Amino acid sequence: MTTTLHRSALRLLVTAVAILALVVWVTALRRVDDVSATVQLCVVALAASTLRFPHGPARGASLATIVVMSVYVICGPASAVVVAGVGSLMQPRDVPLMKRVYNSSQWILPAAAGAAGFTLLNGPTGDAVLTHAPQAVVAVVVAGLLHQATNAVMMAAVLGLERGAKVVLFFFSDVVGSTALPMLGYGLLGVLMAVVWIGGLQIVAGLLIMVPLIVARWAFNQDEAERRAQAAAMRAFIQVIETKDLYTRGHSERVSDGVGMLGRFLKLREHRQQALEYAGLLHDVGKVGVPTSIIRKPGRLDDSEMDAIRLHPARGVELIGNIPFLEEVKSAVLHHHEKYDGTGYPAGLSGTNIPYFARIIGIVDAFDSLTSTRSYRPARSVEETLAILEKDRTTHFDPDLVDAFIEVIKTHGWRAARKEQPAPDGTVRVGIDHDDLSLGSGGGASGSAAGPT
Repeated sequence: MTTTLHRSALRLLVTAVAILALVVWVTALRRVDDVSATVQLCVVALAASTLRFPHGPARGASLATIVVMSVYVICGPASAVVVAGVGSLMQPRDVPLMKRVYNSSQWILPAAAGAAGFTLLNGPTGDAVLTHAPQAVVAVVVAGLLHQATNAVMMAAVLGLERGAKVVLFFFSDVVGSTALPMLGYGLLGVLMAVVWIGGLQIVAGLLIMVPLIVARWAFNQDEAERRAQAAAMRAFIQVIETKDLYTRGHSERVSDGVGMLGRFLKLREHRQQALEYAGLLHDVGKVGVPTSIIRKPGRLDDSEMDAIRLHPARGVELIGNIPFLEEVKSAVLHHHEKYDGTGYPAGLSGTNIPYFARIIGIVDAFDSLTSTRSYRPARSVEETLAILEKDRTTHFDPDLVDAFIEVIKTHGWRAARKEQPAPDGTVRVGIDHDDLSLGSGGGASGSAAGPT
């Protein structure tokens, strides 16, 4: 489909959905019974819609979701649709008109779908909820499921027209799958708000429910800001280390990006994904204790130099050992030079005895080294390097992870480092180096990466 057809299809979709949403909203407005409570809940929804969950799998979801779920119980399904429409008006000013209209429709139509489910189950409203609490909970859960399903379908329709079927599949598997249960949980908070409201506190119930969430939101924002600051400090530290050798500048960042790509392909949970990316960034942090003359040496290393290089994983663990949130990263930093056949270092671990993150980093570390320029050779091509990884998939690397990484690179490509590195030193006649793929007992690379000596 051409770009022009894409745009025409999007306009047609937005127009049709907007007309349907307007009709549904006006119809709901005419059926509102408790006008006073509905107006108060509209005010609460407008305030809540400016705040979003900043953390976890439901990041980006508006706090107004809780308000809408409470309205089903407080005033009935029609009022919930009206409140959702009013809450949708509070959008950032820089949002384009077509997107703004569609966003409002994504509030109204999911609320209407939830209203239909709530009505179908004869969900209790008003004072009746105090004597039929289990029925109210079930009705709100069903309403929440229908709300999520409708919202997901509407989002998928836009993604399909803009970016294609693959993005839609990713959206359903990664985004919808990870947010379904948390969003239902937030919906049940709406039942709690409704009970407090009906119990006599009315609009104060909104404060009692929303204020703790706002405080939690602030705390999460502080935590996120601290993590960003820590990540920035780590990156600055790594950049200082990599100034020792112009040929490895940016290496740690690229390894972090590469393990991040592989981790997402492997569908790691969010906290594991973050830990893996930190491990990739910090895997060579121990090189700060290795003399610059050794780091920059283009040829084979003698025994004492080799010993100094082999200490860098342990020194890396010492450096990050007192940082609590990096606890999961330590084993990856320590063992990222182990080989699958047990001939690596520092512990000679083999197979699945090598920590999972270390096996991942070992693959990406080798891949980036081989696709980067060194003083003694130009960078290898991505295709050639993938062939090397595949050849060494049972000796150096976890074969299953190699297969996964090859698929990731073939799908997403790789940002090589050629433009930011100096050209090879033409006077160097050594064919291998300690940073190529893995460290053999002789101080140079071994396996298929070594090439002719």
